[in-house]
Amino acid sequence: MTTHHKTSKVTMKRLKKTNPIRVMLVDDHSAFRKGMAALLESESDLQVVAETGDGREVLELYRQKKPDVVLMDLRLPGMGGVEITMAIRKEFPAARVIVLTTFDTDEDIFRAIQSGAKSYLLKDTPDDELASTIRSVHAGKQVLSKKMAERLAERQQRPELSQRETEVLQLLIKGRSNKEIGSALCLCEDTIKAHFKTLFAKLKVQDRTEAAISAIRQGIVHLE
Repeated sequence: MTTHHKTSKVTMKRLKKTNPIRVMLVDDHSAFRKGMAALLESESDLQVVAETGDGREVLELYRQKKPDVVLMDLRLPGMGGVEITMAIRKEFPAARVIVLTTFDTDEDIFRAIQSGAKSYLLKDTPDDELASTIRSVHAGKQVLSKKMAERLAERQQRPELSQRETEVLQLLIKGRSNKEIGSALCLCEDTIKAHFKTLFAKLKVQDRTEAAISAIRQGIVHLE
């Protein structure tokens, strides 16, 4: 390559960086954020303008920096990624959020897209695919891999659980009896039994053990 060509390439790279896609990183692992920031900064058209690991700081930081795209983890101290995404999009309807996480249950995917996320990626996504997704989302597209789209469609076919039914499941996986669940939720034991009957039908299971396993596997509830 001639010196002239080298100079032209460097100049073009600098020109692109003058109007980059501004990215905000939200993840509670500082080493991951550091590595991700280095990766994104190596792209000529991407720039990291903000980062945090605390869910409670995200909305205020977003207000200050007005990033073009947010890379959002799901499990965060203070406030979860789904709740944060909903809060951002309530105040900034045009906000573009990409979930980047290690969790890949059907319920996590469903809740993230429901909250307004434009894409759902796992942390082992290849670097070039991640950068490409950021660019596509910035351009206004929703990006879901074929596998994620199929799982989302499958999840959308299942019946919704009520908040009370989810609370019952959360107490179930903690090993609580019907009586203890009723006491915790201020409900009589017969009402808890009725909730379980409905849950068994919705989850297509036969008993409490199967219900707990199914709820965890689908990501409806999480072990602490």
